[in-house]
Amino acid sequence: AIRQADPDIVMTWMSRASGRCPAGRHVQIGRLGGFYDLKYYRRCKHLVGNTQGIVDYIVGQGWPADRAHMISNFVDTGFAVPIPREDLDTPADVPLLLAMGRLHPNKAFEVLIDALVDVPEAWLWLAGNGPLDKLLRSHARDCGVLDRIRFLGWRDDIGSLLASADILVCPSRHEPLGNVILEGWARSVPVVAAASQGPSELIVDGETGLLARVDDAIELAEKINQALGDQTAASAMTERALADYEARFSKQAIVGQFRALFEQVTG
Repeated sequence: AIRQADPDIVMTWMSRASGRCPAGRHVQIGRLGGFYDLKYYRRCKHLVGNTQGIVDYIVGQGWPADRAHMISNFVDTGFAVPIPREDLDTPADVPLLLAMGRLHPNKAFEVLIDALVDVPEAWLWLAGNGPLDKLLRSHARDCGVLDRIRFLGWRDDIGSLLASADILVCPSRHEPLGNVILEGWARSVPVVAAASQGPSELIVDGETGLLARVDDAIELAEKINQALGDQTAASAMTERALADYEARFSKQAIVGQFRALFEQVTG
């Protein structure tokens, strides 16, 4: 199909597509969303990483710096209606935390559950599925917070979840970018995150969100309480975060960066 179309550019996303793309007259651009083995990208002329950390890794592996480019992701910002809390058996008057992602060790949701012990008035909506589902439920029960957590499973109504939440929490211990942070910024939800790779690159602590040390439940709880306790400061953070999102991560900004790259490689 690629040979029949005879395109000027073929953009391959992640390792499998990059390694399997047939050779041709086209310029192949590989896109990386993680710290992948570059052996799969040998046919590529240019590489795009969605964080500066990934681009630095690419160059550190010997890839020419003038053919390594940072272009991030954008997220859907369409109108979303909040979910009535009673639909998920949640009191209307409690602080509501939201966390989203695969229930996997990288996401460190057990650390957030630990932190919830020290945020006694808050409830948590945890959206996602994965191999740790039963273990996380058991851990929440052991911590005495299971009654304040709603395990939502896989959801495709991210906008509505965010429209319902008071704080978005990203406790990941490994997170190359952190799309959920961009989701929160785009919808003006205050963000508290662990300072893993992507979040620490995106967030200016105290300016566009709050950062806690990775795997530190005590500090994570402190940051959540800080955001909940000072609504004026939290609102100011969301305003700055939205401005940063619109300038650097909006659909218009990212599409413009890709267009500029495509013009560069075919010029």
